[in-house]
Amino acid sequence: MKKQYASYQQTIAFLEQSMAAHPQLIRLRSIGETWEGRPIVLVSISLDVEYADHKPALLYTGTIHAREWIGNELAIQFIQYVISNYRFNPKLKQALTRNTLYMVPCLNPDGFEYSRQHFSFWRKNRRNNNDGSYGVDLNRNFSVKFRQNQDTSSNIYSGPYAFSEPETRAIRNFVLEHKNITVALDYHSQGNVFFPAHKFNHENEIEGTDLNLLCANMNREISKVTGRKYGIHRGKPPANLIHGSGREYYYSLGILATVVEVGTRNIPDYLINMSQSVDENIPAVLYALSEAISYSALAPKRPEQFTLVNIEQTSVTLSWQYDDNVEVNFEIYRSQQLKSACCDETLVAITRSTEFTDVQLKSGQNYYYNIRAVDRVNQIKSPFSPELKVKTHLADDEFSRALFPASTDIGYVNQYAGENNKEHFGHNSLFVGVNKRRGICYGVIAFDLSNLPQEISIRSACFSLYPMNRVNAKVENFGEWTVSLLDASEITDITSFEQIHQATPLQTLGQAIASDQLTQGIWSEWDFNIAERRLLKSAIASSKLLMRIEGPRKLPLGADSQMMQFDIGYGKFGAGIHYRPNLQLIYSKKPQQMTVLPSALNSIYPNEIVEHQLRSGFDTEGNIIYGQMAFMLNQLADADKTVITEAYLVMQNKSALNTSRDTRFTIELAELKDIDYQSVKQRDKKEFIGYEVSNLQLKEKNIHHFIFDSYCRQHLEQLHRQNKPCYLIIRATAASTEQNDYIDWYCEGSKQCPQLVIHYIERRKSSLASPTELACTVENGMIKLSWKNPDDAGFVGNFVVRNRFHPPKSPIDGVKLYGGPDNYTYDNFANANIAKYYSVFSYDDVPNYSKPASLYYEARQGITIVEQEYEPQDEDDEISD
Repeated sequence: MKKQYASYQQTIAFLEQSMAAHPQLIRLRSIGETWEGRPIVLVSISLDVEYADHKPALLYTGTIHAREWIGNELAIQFIQYVISNYRFNPKLKQALTRNTLYMVPCLNPDGFEYSRQHFSFWRKNRRNNNDGSYGVDLNRNFSVKFRQNQDTSSNIYSGPYAFSEPETRAIRNFVLEHKNITVALDYHSQGNVFFPAHKFNHENEIEGTDLNLLCANMNREISKVTGRKYGIHRGKPPANLIHGSGREYYYSLGILATVVEVGTRNIPDYLINMSQSVDENIPAVLYALSEAISYSALAPKRPEQFTLVNIEQTSVTLSWQYDDNVEVNFEIYRSQQLKSACCDETLVAITRSTEFTDVQLKSGQNYYYNIRAVDRVNQIKSPFSPELKVKTHLADDEFSRALFPASTDIGYVNQYAGENNKEHFGHNSLFVGVNKRRGICYGVIAFDLSNLPQEISIRSACFSLYPMNRVNAKVENFGEWTVSLLDASEITDITSFEQIHQATPLQTLGQAIASDQLTQGIWSEWDFNIAERRLLKSAIASSKLLMRIEGPRKLPLGADSQMMQFDIGYGKFGAGIHYRPNLQLIYSKKPQQMTVLPSALNSIYPNEIVEHQLRSGFDTEGNIIYGQMAFMLNQLADADKTVITEAYLVMQNKSALNTSRDTRFTIELAELKDIDYQSVKQRDKKEFIGYEVSNLQLKEKNIHHFIFDSYCRQHLEQLHRQNKPCYLIIRATAASTEQNDYIDWYCEGSKQCPQLVIHYIERRKSSLASPTELACTVENGMIKLSWKNPDDAGFVGNFVVRNRFHPPKSPIDGVKLYGGPDNYTYDNFANANIAKYYSVFSYDDVPNYSKPASLYYEARQGITIVEQEYEPQDEDDEISD
């Protein structure tokens, strides 16, 4: 198997041959020499390569860790792809015309050859440490957050000082000399995940959206080839996941940088796994190359102050700022999942305006918007503005709940832990799958449903789980991860492996997640179908919903682990409520029904009004005879808490017309100043109620239902609020003049009298007042927010959100910090030395959210930030990056 991979010398020979055959495209140079005297080769690829250093550039580095051969192999195959396609592939040709690719196929030649020839698992370079040990982890030897490690035998020994190694000095010097580099990809194995760079400042950076979307769009290119989905994971503050990495060094220089972890093994089967990894990453690298110009001085500036103007049930209005003198269009993208690609499928608008209204959205749903400017002449695109997150308002009859498990109700059980499984609840991650040390592992989550009403109709339910580490899912295309609903009444102890293992699922949710779809750092979601929502409704009666998260139970020959790790949002390994598993519900209550009889019935003729009669048609002169009805709505509950979900008028006719002509009868919702013929004839017509009824239908049956549409129901509610009667007019229409032909309808004193049937629920319509007196202080290095809650009997709690770039105008537009009835909270993860915005939203039991109370926190200086070092949760956690 190893012989199928190119050696370092074969790599150099291939590059030399390629340069000789394509001198206008490829240039080869050495940027340094290793401890063992090998050249560190770098290849420049660009059309008219002599001008390569004057174009925006992508830096590609591979195999900085000796055993991670993918970087070198992908570089060779990508160059071969370029040579074979650049003459006729327009995307490739444009990318190479506008940009330059700098490739270092192998940044660790000595270690790579040692891994090939002696010890496959070797990671470091081959420095002689003069104590019997060899090697420095080159990806711990850069200057950003460099930390000296005295254990020279450690796999992550960082070296005696930053840039102590010829390999890291070589790439540092090259980067410092080439200011045209705007994007950097560092290829590693394993994990099938992007690790974008970060600044360890516990806050989002202006380039954070650019990094996520660069990876998301590369991910889309990968998925088009093999269907595989990579994760995108920047890590979560306040943990420092790595010290002295090249990725963070490049990022500190203003270069967009990400690690790409490929595959599930360092040296996989070449013909199947490695070839897949190479083939799927070739278009991803091409995409990244094409984007280099977007982060250069040649690109337009990103739009500023991208924010919300208005939110409705089915629409949102966005606005932004831009220099009026610059000739650009704006591309706006919308998705319903974080870290989604910005592509043709998600492009919802191209506009020259600085405001856009997106319509036909769904109520109560999360939407994520991205925007960039595009030069109208050369079509060069700008960087992205920080992503905007929006939650549309609920429909008038909807309620929503976000349910989170208590710390004692979430954890994992493993096959060999016995009573120690109790310790896995509330302070660890969910380990799900199988490995040799633990055996089979299940995630267990229980949701308390006791606060939900019993009689509800569940419109939607979505369970979300945050995958935080997939490095121990080591077998490519093996196993599935599922979520099952269990009968909570059959489980007496959720920490018992045997009970969880032997439980028979009531239902397995949706589609299973295959191993190549495990997206570390991207939420996994399961939407309940109608059968699953019925089971959820049944669980409300017992006040508990119990879930089992399950992965593979057996390992293939030669494998030792196929284990996935999910965040629980508790304990030192969790990242708080923002990453906690949750169940999102949208539901409606069972409506009440009320039947209203008419307070007045009239037949209105040109010259008279006949009370207590309901007739419609034509008189002897061919004038229309109007039937008029009035219904009082004062039997309904408080207008501010009454939502009409359905309304219809029931009428019965005594007779039908004698004519065979097509005469029809319509019901109109109208406003009348007076009950006389002229007022009715000149009435303010609001809307038709239901569909017209033909004479033929009157002959076939005598009971008719006229359904109020959404507009008419809203008008009913408005009349109720204004304490006005509902006036309905019934009239005949005909294609030709009719005379002395009319219909009598049953009226007062009869069981067949017209009835207005109203179905309604009690639900608050208006939002609360905003919190007041919002203020912030710093206590023990943490930002404390305090406010005064609104004085309202409907007050339930507050929602607190932080956003680095603009005041949050939606309760999901930023990092969620707190939800509850208190009048203060601490931002445990924020950096008190960096300016930011906070918003606090009050909410009721719907919830309707108030307008935000917002605050700009000014940066403080000199506040010590306590950083939590990354700790492996157990001995199975492997070194990555």
